[in-house]
Amino acid sequence: MKILIAPDSFKGSNSSIEVASHIEIGIRRVFPEAETVKIPIADGGEGTVEALVFGGGGTFHTAEVTGPMGNPVTATYGVLPGGTGVIEMAAASGLPLVAEDERNPMLTTTFGVGELILEVLNRGCTNIVIGLGGSATNDGGVGMAQALGVSFKDKNGVELELGASGIAELATVDVSAMNPKVAKASIVIASDVNSPLYGPSGASAIFGPQKGADEDMVIELDSALGHLANTVKAQLGVDMADISGAGAAGGLGYGLMAFCGAKMKTGIETIMDSVEINRHLSFCDLVITGEGRIDGQSVFGKVPVGVAKRAKKYGLPVLAITGGIGSGAEAVYEHGVDSIISIVSEPMTLGKAISKSEALLEETAERAMRLLKIGMNIWRA
Repeated sequence: MKILIAPDSFKGSNSSIEVASHIEIGIRRVFPEAETVKIPIADGGEGTVEALVFGGGGTFHTAEVTGPMGNPVTATYGVLPGGTGVIEMAAASGLPLVAEDERNPMLTTTFGVGELILEVLNRGCTNIVIGLGGSATNDGGVGMAQALGVSFKDKNGVELELGASGIAELATVDVSAMNPKVAKASIVIASDVNSPLYGPSGASAIFGPQKGADEDMVIELDSALGHLANTVKAQLGVDMADISGAGAAGGLGYGLMAFCGAKMKTGIETIMDSVEINRHLSFCDLVITGEGRIDGQSVFGKVPVGVAKRAKKYGLPVLAITGGIGSGAEAVYEHGVDSIISIVSEPMTLGKAISKSEALLEETAERAMRLLKIGMNIWRA
């Protein structure tokens, strides 16, 4: 029996590869001879680099780049065989890098993301995958573009400072000094956000508050992004503001498409294609996936449903192991998941569940395999 283990991370406790490894331990308690393949999966957010490096046989690297508040941070990125670089924007410009009482999307910058792009380009990568989840920024990708050589000046010819606060004063955009390696690279954005750059459903209105913006700041940020888009359109002839996903990561999706020619793709689909999950699905008997919580929202681009949809093309049964089962979770049954099992075996606090997550994952996988064994014995009888 061959079992494919393809989970997302359990945020706050275990990475996707750790989840897969503990599930594997539980499987072997019942089926020691089973052939298992572990492929960590992500949806474009946290865990994207890990998923692609482990799944694609790549290597991890680190670089010191500019953090969201302008301070240096150490960011991890990946390089895959064949020349593909893998970046999580959150590693350079993520919300967890900013103290809660300091969060201010007027000040945060994506400059470090541009520095990471230069890092992978200088390593010889000609393909780049960038996950856009977890941003602290709202600068429309201006900081990222500045790091790559694009100039943004006000009416006095002064370069804009990092962050979103000066974008409203933008007068000229000059791409003549942009690093030439960017034009030769193929860049794919992995994101499930479908917001436009600005407007009622844009980057500022939808995601600004969680990054520290109050109502007045949201209006100011939204206006600045609209001004950025209009200026770029008038001077460069590039119009990407209304493209689905332009508002991802505070408009970084827009910046990558407008200045780097990046292509927007669904996060989970991009990751699964990159790790060649279909190749493994064609030779397995059972698929086990999972994430920290499954509920009614899990049908919208989340890992378990994404994996299950692929598995059903091969007629495979799919089990999802999860930390919590929320309202509407039964919706995933209509999208390829055959059963859900929670690792919570008794009443317990979230803190206790996190502290015991490794053992709980192993015990849950073991129980699942014992149920499978019962079914196999009934079938044989």
